[in-house]
This record gives sequence, C-alpha cells and structure tokens, in this order.
Amino acid sequence: MKENINLPDEIIRALTGELCDRIKEIPDTDSRIDTLNYIRMMLHQVSPLKHHPVDFVAWERSVIIEANDYNPNSVAPPEMRLLVTSIEDDGYTMPVVTCPEECIFRIVDGFHRRQAEKKSKNISISTYGRLPVTFIRESRRGLDDRMASTVRHNRARGAHNIDLMSNIVRELIFMGRSLQWISRHVGMDMDEILRLKQLTGLAALFAGKEFSYSENMDSFKSP
Repeated sequence: MKENINLPDEIIRALTGELCDRIKEIPDTDSRIDTLNYIRMMLHQVSPLKHHPVDFVAWERSVIIEANDYNPNSVAPPEMRLLVTSIEDDGYTMPVVTCPEECIFRIVDGFHRRQAEKKSKNISISTYGRLPVTFIRESRRGLDDRMASTVRHNRARGAHNIDLMSNIVRELIFMGRSLQWISRHVGMDMDEILRLKQLTGLAALFAGKEFSYSENMDSFKSP
C-alpha cells in the first residue's frame, strides 16, 4: 500500500503553475536566477526546516564568493583534478557554505569547490558563473565559531596543514576561548592539542598553566 502523501491544495497548485509560467517568461538568465533565489529565500522563511542551512541554497555570482584565510585543509593536485572531473560529470551536489559579509560571501566550507569553478571553463559555463551556496546559522557567524565550523567540516575528509591548524588554535586562544571550548567545538582531544604544543610555537601560550583531563569529560579544566 502506498504511503499517503499530503498534496498541496488546488489553489496552491494553481498559483505554483502560474508562478512557473511567469518565471519562464523572464528572458534574461541572470534575472531569472535572481528571481528564483528570491523565491527560494521566501519559501525558506516559512519552512519547518529553516533552522537547517541547507534548506535554502542560492546560486550566487562566484566573483563575490571569497576564501577565508585560515582553512587548514589541503587537497593534493590529483584529488583536485578528480574534484573538477566530478563536478564536470556529476554537477554540484554539495553547496559552498558561506557567511554573508558586506558585498561578499566568505567561505566557511567548500573552498576547493570554489576553486574548481575557477579552474574549469566547462563548470563555469554550466553554472553561468555562479556557485550554489548556503549560509551558516546567524548564531554561528562570529570568527571563532566560523573557524570551528570550518575545522568540523574538514576533519572527516582531506588532510590538515599543521601550521594552519596551530594558527587556528592560537587565534582561538587569543580570542579568549578556553581549551574546553576548543576541545568541544573543534573536536580536538588532549593528545592532539599536546602534539600541537610540542611541534609548534604554541607552548608559549600554555606557559604557567596546568591542565587535568577526565575520561568522563570531553574538555580540559584549568585548576
């Protein structure tokens, strides 16, 4: 037996059909894409799933989508070529995660998907010079939260550059974030932070501090 599906009522279906017809009549491609972005944004406002960023994906001009300067993830040339081929063959299947700033969108995750569009004329033509983007939650748009989000997105894939990773930890400490916060939000355990301390210049930041660790806690405590 087929599952019952709640279909929209006749009025909504009629209005949707009329809206689609009006969109088809827009002759300029850029104007049509911008119109669709606006419609998706308005639908997002009434969506029960609007608390998830992927509920709203917009196609934004790639020239206003810029990298961050702290990404610790690196992709080797063979993997980068594979990424380009993947997008050329399969299209974009994941949006670029961004944070809106004045006149630009700053990348939180998806830098290499952005680079693929720059490297491949075929990709750029197919997207009309645009990229699919979603937007990080408003409550997570501070620099420290964005750094942590970038690391969380990256850790399950790719390789981290240890110098850039230590820079992130250093910056978070300078911002006043505790090791407890770093452990919880960046997903680093005690051993990882201690290795960074030993292999980089982070040792000076820990001077005069002692830390204890409990197996029942996911954080460090400063006595």
